[in-house]
Amino acid sequence: MPTSSAPSPPGADQPPPTPAQLRAAAETFALLSSPVRLQLMWLITHGSYDVSTLATRVGIGIATVSQHLGKLRLAGLITARRDGRRTLYAVEDPHVITLIRQIFDHIAPDGSLAPDPPG
Repeated sequence: MPTSSAPSPPGADQPPPTPAQLRAAAETFALLSSPVRLQLMWLITHGSYDVSTLATRVGIGIATVSQHLGKLRLAGLITARRDGRRTLYAVEDPHVITLIRQIFDHIAPDGSLAPDPPG
């Protein structure tokens, strides 16, 4: 019998995701489907910020930013640490940083899909 010489698709050697992994991934993507939370995540992947600075940068109220940060923190996407009287928010998980950076590398400034980088 002839064998196929076509290369295996990426991930073909990995087991399929479990139902728990699929649920967790779907919940993460649902959380990131908010443009405000996605903007906050983009900012926080580029540095640690307090809620006041984030509110100014995003252009919404402190209470609203605090609610979004609370959801992101409960999901484990961001961390918070005290710095005197302020709480600084950061992304420490390299997987989350990669996810956020890659999505914006994939989308052009006009909202269309960006072309693939030259190989």
